[in-house]
Amino acid sequence: MGFQTPQYKITTLLAWAAQGKVQLPDFQRPYKWDDDRIRELLVTILRGHPMGVIMTLETGNDQVRFKPKPLTGVDGGVGDPEYLLLDGQQRMTSMFQALSGNGVVDTLDARKKKLRRRYFIDIEKSLGSPADQDESVLSLPEDGKVKKNFDREIVLDVSTTELQQRHGLMPMVEVFGPNPMGWLFGYTSAVEEQRAERQKHLEVFHQRVLNPMSNYEIPAIELDRSTTKEAVATVFEKVNTGGLALDVFELLTSTFAGDASYYVKHGTDFRLAEDWALTEAVLAKHPVISGLRRTDFLQAVTLLATHQRHTDDIDAGKKRPAATSARREDVLRLSLDDYLAWADQVRAALAWVAGFFREQHIHAPSFLPYRTQIVPLAVLRVLLGEDIDAHPVLARVRQWYWCGVLGELYGGSIETRFARDVEQVPAWARAALDGAPAEEPYSVSGAGFRESRLHSLHTRNSAAYKGLYALLMTNHVKDWQYDKQIDFASYSDLQVDIHHIFPTAYASRQGFVGGVQDSIVNKTPLAKKTNIFLSGRSPADYLPALESKAGLTTEALDDILRVHLIDPELLRKADFESFIRARRGALVDLVEKAMGKQVARDVVDDSGAEDADAFEPEPADTEDGEDEYLSESDTTL
Repeated sequence: MGFQTPQYKITTLLAWAAQGKVQLPDFQRPYKWDDDRIRELLVTILRGHPMGVIMTLETGNDQVRFKPKPLTGVDGGVGDPEYLLLDGQQRMTSMFQALSGNGVVDTLDARKKKLRRRYFIDIEKSLGSPADQDESVLSLPEDGKVKKNFDREIVLDVSTTELQQRHGLMPMVEVFGPNPMGWLFGYTSAVEEQRAERQKHLEVFHQRVLNPMSNYEIPAIELDRSTTKEAVATVFEKVNTGGLALDVFELLTSTFAGDASYYVKHGTDFRLAEDWALTEAVLAKHPVISGLRRTDFLQAVTLLATHQRHTDDIDAGKKRPAATSARREDVLRLSLDDYLAWADQVRAALAWVAGFFREQHIHAPSFLPYRTQIVPLAVLRVLLGEDIDAHPVLARVRQWYWCGVLGELYGGSIETRFARDVEQVPAWARAALDGAPAEEPYSVSGAGFRESRLHSLHTRNSAAYKGLYALLMTNHVKDWQYDKQIDFASYSDLQVDIHHIFPTAYASRQGFVGGVQDSIVNKTPLAKKTNIFLSGRSPADYLPALESKAGLTTEALDDILRVHLIDPELLRKADFESFIRARRGALVDLVEKAMGKQVARDVVDDSGAEDADAFEPEPADTEDGEDEYLSESDTTL
């Protein structure tokens, strides 16, 4: 990547923008600067202070084809650009609108209300102190009339050239126009009795304001046409100075829109945002996966495209086959042809993924252990096709899924794990159809769970906490008060959540708070009203009361408790220590069944009532790690 660092006069940049010589890449967000920021920019130019660099990219690189668009306010009909503006859109657009044409800028006030403004220099004030210079740049309504008293009284009227000259308010657009001195000569003669004084003002204004502003130069970093798409992405991450977030989705939006072969074939540009809208329609039908991000979708497509190349290379006998990948740089290399080959298949797979989560009793986005696992699940559905629903195949997919959740494998940097899953899981899962030997995927063989982890799972910040909550519901549990199985149909109606078995208030009175008391071991899925009924009571008290309220026999309620992996006898005695020991053991069995492997039993205190300080703090397992790779707020414009 080569670059130069020229400096350009404002007049040069304004001309280039009008001619279309410099344009924006299509992924740039709309112009957004408000009135105050525009006025401050013009004050910066008036004072001759630096405004910072702009960055451009030389066009003509067939490997980096971004669809161009003119700056906001430029008339249509411009040709192909020589440069794309990568950094400086807000400043350049503000200058173009305020300093050329009619000088009218479409902007916003501090309350985000739309405005149309023109900017003027108070000639006399511009010659004063720095404070006077700040006040000398005026933002006025586009018609030049300042009003008060509900617009019934005009307090300033500069709607005509003659009135502007009389008031000594020079439109900013005149400063950079073809004949600023002609306007100024009119200013000197506009008020006869002030002619001599104004002549002096003109001479000083020309020397101290007009000439420096006309020659004001803006430094630029000019990237040559050898610059790669990855380098362009880095620019937006590291050096952009505006205030609007950008991600790789927008970079590909512009790349795909600039695909010449697609345009030739279809007579229109490909719009990635419109294609994503089709995916959003699918997500809207399945709330549990509604958190899928557009960059997640691009990951899935990239995994399939690179895996196809990996498979083709192996079939061709290549010693170093292409890698299956979802790394950021590989997403940026995704071609439109690759996207079109796989996007519809990924989109179709999402409904299956939502159904898979429903079968695992994951019914709400807030209780989805990892949003990131939607990506490999969708890819597995595409690669395995209908075979994924065959009993032995689906059993292995479920095992892989729960190993990832309970082993807490998808909360950090996950692109390498995705690639391994795509290369290893399909063959291993499909081998179950005929009992053929197959090596376990790394996400299965490398997953582990320790019994003591149950004590530190306190909140839904942890994937394993949410996973155990769902696994309890797969046991076909019923609510304790209402004769309804907790499933997809009843989950919302009953307002089910995970609640304490030994209620918090009761536990506090008994002196065993924190630690295991607030862990998953002492929690289970219950309806909201049932939890309210239990609140604050000892189990020895609330169970008989519940039987009476719900019309249940002791035996019937005991059967319901057992499905929740609760020993009824211990709960009825309110024997907290023995209850915790027994429930922990039952949860360990549940984890082992889901993961298909033994749990490390590392709790040595037979009482089961370890002090909270004996356990390490719960990690903040919130999926933040993957955002290092495809963040939706990588950068600013």
